[in-house]
Amino acid sequence: MSVVLRAVAVTVSDRCARGEQEDESGAILVSLLKELGARIVATEIVPDDLVPLAEKLRGYAERADVNLIMTTGGTGLSPRDNTPEATRAVIEREVPGIAEAMRAESLKKTPTAMISRGVCGVRSGALIVNLPGSPAAVRECFDVIRPVLAHAVALLAGRSHDGTDASA
Repeated sequence: MSVVLRAVAVTVSDRCARGEQEDESGAILVSLLKELGARIVATEIVPDDLVPLAEKLRGYAERADVNLIMTTGGTGLSPRDNTPEATRAVIEREVPGIAEAMRAESLKKTPTAMISRGVCGVRSGALIVNLPGSPAAVRECFDVIRPVLAHAVALLAGRSHDGTDASA
């Protein structure tokens, strides 16, 4: 029995939140999630403010109808890039392999990938994944993790590696 991805896409950008820039990355993320068969529960554009972002992530993670939260933006070195810190404040367990895989693959295309600080982790049965903010990086990183997203969410839902109920 397969698990349906019930996803939230959060764009973290001061400029997009103020309406000064179009949210291309968020739109691409939603499109990629839909291609994967995910049901989009919510989309949001929020500024790069640490505490409100952490509260937003916590709130979505604790909803029963959400099992995947993906952010785009706020993972660089700018003083306003707070997405990794907000995510770390919320997650109960880190899933470093996802972030490592995205950085490793991106590094093959651009040396700036090594300064991406995105993290991934779990809270309340929801997988939280930080993607970079550029449209190209969203596509590139999503392609890297696409094969494991449904499996990771299924494991969080209590499914075993063979797809059966792990509690049986």
